[in-house]
Amino acid sequence: MNTRSNAGFRCRLRLLFALVLVIATAGFCVRADAQTSVEARHLKVSLVADHASVSPDAAHTAVPPHVGLLFDLEPGWHVYWTNAGDSGEPPAVKWTLPDGVTVGPLQFPAPKRLPLGPLMDFGYETQVLFPAELHAAGNATTSVPIAADVNWLVCRQACIPGKAHLAMALPVGSGGASAAAPLFTKTFAAMPKVLPARAKAIFTRVPNGFQLAVLTGKRLEGAQFFPADQSVIANAAPQPVTPRGDGAVIALKQDENLQKSPATLSGIVLLADGTSYMVRAEQGTIPAPPLSVSAGASVLRYVGFALIGGVLLNLMPCVFPVLFIKALALVQSSTSERRAMRVQGLAYTLGILVSFWIVVGVLLALRAGGRGLGWGFQFQSPVFVAMIALLLFFLALSLAGMFEIGLSVTSAGSSLANKHGLAGSFFTGVLAMVVATPCAAPFLGAAIGFALVQSAVVAFAVFTALGVGLALPYLLLAFQPAWTKLLPKPGAWMELLKQATAVPIFGTVIWLVWLFAQLAGATALIGLLTAFLLLGIAGWVLGRWPARLPATATAVAILVLAVVAPVYAVRTFPAPQSVAFGVNVYHADHTRGWQPFTPEVVAQYQAQGRPVFVDFTADWCLSCQVNERVVLERPEVLGKLQDGKIALVRADWTRHDEDIARALATLGRSSVPTYALYPGTPGAPARVLPEVLTTNTVLEALKGLPNSSTDAGSSRTASLVPSR
Repeated sequence: MNTRSNAGFRCRLRLLFALVLVIATAGFCVRADAQTSVEARHLKVSLVADHASVSPDAAHTAVPPHVGLLFDLEPGWHVYWTNAGDSGEPPAVKWTLPDGVTVGPLQFPAPKRLPLGPLMDFGYETQVLFPAELHAAGNATTSVPIAADVNWLVCRQACIPGKAHLAMALPVGSGGASAAAPLFTKTFAAMPKVLPARAKAIFTRVPNGFQLAVLTGKRLEGAQFFPADQSVIANAAPQPVTPRGDGAVIALKQDENLQKSPATLSGIVLLADGTSYMVRAEQGTIPAPPLSVSAGASVLRYVGFALIGGVLLNLMPCVFPVLFIKALALVQSSTSERRAMRVQGLAYTLGILVSFWIVVGVLLALRAGGRGLGWGFQFQSPVFVAMIALLLFFLALSLAGMFEIGLSVTSAGSSLANKHGLAGSFFTGVLAMVVATPCAAPFLGAAIGFALVQSAVVAFAVFTALGVGLALPYLLLAFQPAWTKLLPKPGAWMELLKQATAVPIFGTVIWLVWLFAQLAGATALIGLLTAFLLLGIAGWVLGRWPARLPATATAVAILVLAVVAPVYAVRTFPAPQSVAFGVNVYHADHTRGWQPFTPEVVAQYQAQGRPVFVDFTADWCLSCQVNERVVLERPEVLGKLQDGKIALVRADWTRHDEDIARALATLGRSSVPTYALYPGTPGAPARVLPEVLTTNTVLEALKGLPNSSTDAGSSRTASLVPSR
């Protein structure tokens, strides 16, 4: 359904409710005179007071007495808050009072989110009291008569309007507590409070929505926002929360009909402990969270995680091609001077660190602009994938013996080799960082997710530790030349090893070609294959006429054409819509029960009482593919998931998706693979599994989940129809 039809549907829905309410007011529902309570369809409504009598000087008391409307509802039925959400109307009352007596407006406690099919209502179930202040003048002698004409709308899957006439007479007396006083006390505790003077709320615009920061001075693990105004946020969209040391940040999706950015966001913020606050957030820049002593300990812990994750990243299949190259370099330099080897190691390390600093700088700049990107985001670009594929293909041609420009071809050509290999080592470090980004080693996901929600200083510290960890094995060998004695002596076998090194690199190129086709489509693939042909011609020219200026110039011109070819193809032959905007279709394997991710799918399954297993993955993530084929597709794992009636959802991040980025941020992650197990309780936090899965890891995580029936909650929610 498009934006215009959605807007029309919701407008017609509200008009229909208003029309039905008018018809009902003409005589459909119950009218009862001089009764304090009325039994109506699906509810009982009562007029109650917190005092058994009214003091003659009630008008001058510090805490005035209250009257209120008490609704007792049948299970599954609800009435509405002041902003009813996507449909509905709040209760309304018209008072009939003697001279000198006034009643203030109804006060509404903090509501609940009430999913109703694809819509989201804001309201109350089971029981709710709407109090109002009573102000009585001192001229009353015996009693104060109070009458109320009440109108309401009560809904489940259908909505029924109702009305009642309620009346009571409060005697004039000492003003002692009534039997209903505990209900008032409980309700006042649930009333939204004014934000403390030290607290503040601020919001910033992001693509397709807002980020609302509620800063109370202490960490908030959960929060929900209920807007005072309609048509500002998408009511049914999930509200991912990112806790921070001084509060929390709530991600809100804007209403599809919103035309102009609001100057303020007004409403109620309901915290996980039941406390609620009235907020009026001004637009501005959300400050970085402060670094406390405990936060400092957390920073050190995550810096350690990043260091360990960087070391383990060397063992991931993504980094294998570079490991081959560096192993060959170590063999060739095993007899070199100690100082030269150390300088080479430092240059390699610097290349890795500079690359990480550039990436974290880009991520922080995009975060400041409201974009949510994560580790490996560059592999979501088909042009970037094409450039890496061309670079590795040209390198593999050289290693296979087609031409000789040395290991420094990993950067920009043979000229770099003239600088005693330092530039070559530097750019080999750059390449190591680039090819490492499709992987997330153990400890790495938590460290990166932590870093990208912290200040710039903390983020750079964590990513620096990650870079040092990635460079550490080679750096240690460079500073301990004696360890290179364990390597074989240089000899003729080195040429064979160099040529064999090209094999895994060609294998990596095949994977990149497949990834490019997933991102850009089969038609654009013609441009990349043409570029490979041009690289082959350029390599032949360099090998046939080595070290000759005309041949080098010709090869450079051909290389330029090779770079232009895939870029031109991507721009000229746009990917089909199913590829460009719905990459999830590649991972929506309905034969095994998997379906594409949307926040609504997860929320609706939880509302049904069903646990949800979400696989955050991407085609460019090799670790993801290994986990899926080795663990998640094993019959015993799939059987256990299906026996437990656990909903299986795949969040495919091959192309950037803001919903997936926000969901990852809520889990404290910004990379894939990530595996989250959501319990079958609405709003309950998910359990995050390790990045490297084993069969036992998944089965142990499932043991604590109760078996759920797909029928649970079916009376409250519509059947799921996954959509994108």
